[in-house]
Amino acid sequence: MKLPANFYKPLAIGAPKPLRELPVRPERVIHFFPPHLEKIRAKLPETAKQVDVLCGNLEDAIPVDAKEAARAGFIDAANAIDFGDTALWVRVNCLNSPWFLDDLDQIVRQAGNRLDVFMIPKVEGPWDIHFVDQYLALLEARYDITKPILLHALLETAEGVKNVEEIASASPRMHGMSLGPADLAASRGMKTTRVGGGHPFYGVLADPVEGETDRVFAQQDLWHYTVAKMVDACASNGLRAFYGPFGDLKDERGCEAQFRNAFIMGCSGAWSLAPNQIAIAKRVFSPDVKEVLFARRILDSMPDGSGVAMIDGKMQDDATWKQAKVIVDLARLVARKDPDLAAAYGF
Repeated sequence: MKLPANFYKPLAIGAPKPLRELPVRPERVIHFFPPHLEKIRAKLPETAKQVDVLCGNLEDAIPVDAKEAARAGFIDAANAIDFGDTALWVRVNCLNSPWFLDDLDQIVRQAGNRLDVFMIPKVEGPWDIHFVDQYLALLEARYDITKPILLHALLETAEGVKNVEEIASASPRMHGMSLGPADLAASRGMKTTRVGGGHPFYGVLADPVEGETDRVFAQQDLWHYTVAKMVDACASNGLRAFYGPFGDLKDERGCEAQFRNAFIMGCSGAWSLAPNQIAIAKRVFSPDVKEVLFARRILDSMPDGSGVAMIDGKMQDDATWKQAKVIVDLARLVARKDPDLAAAYGF
């Protein structure tokens, strides 16, 4: 383990100093786009106004014969488009692929000062982050990058989930993590072909009642344990956790339910794979107006967070004050991006 005194030192001479705190910005929705498709790139200026993060996808769903075109298309978009206050990420190919080294080298060389985050697939342990961290620092130094590019790990294997705490603390370059349910399901040997969401056969059955034949079956969340473990690892290291893809683009109610579970459990946002999921993610990961207004009353009743207050017959103390502050702080971030919600929140 690296000594604490050296944790925030650059890993290469001339590389920018690592950040000590993550940038403060809303990240409710990470919208993926295939950079090799020109018609999609042409829509990015308008899409950027609707989302918090745009992520170019170079990995899954990109055909092998389109890998280099996707990389070139991402670099072109990064340099040609004004994304405003929308963050720009890219999901590169996995570390053992023939494209990974060129992905990092060419993107840093040609668009490094435009990029916020590299999303790294199938991270299995801190050793993967250490490798990328060192290589990226050398590239930043070589190509005169002025700010450190952050890393976002995808949890897509059983080993990655097992090592999630070590991954979270592997580098000051870490931004956060996302759940990758499809690859993770395969890695675990789970009996499902769904990409995220629940499964009709996974649930609990009510106890039998004498004289009654019907028993209620309640479908359960396949990903509850993994999301909770990821959230704990991220929260304890100052990182952000995200729900990944929900593959059934037509099931908007199922998508919203899965996103809402993740939001309640502590995730900062989720991926969107199609335009209809953008609105769902923004709605779910923006605090409810009534919740924000009530949270503001809690903060106003105990300005310094100490003591006890009664609001609408409910006792409030330092613990509920902390809960209220989480909600209000998030609402302030969202309000910067959404004028309508800013007005509703009273900011």
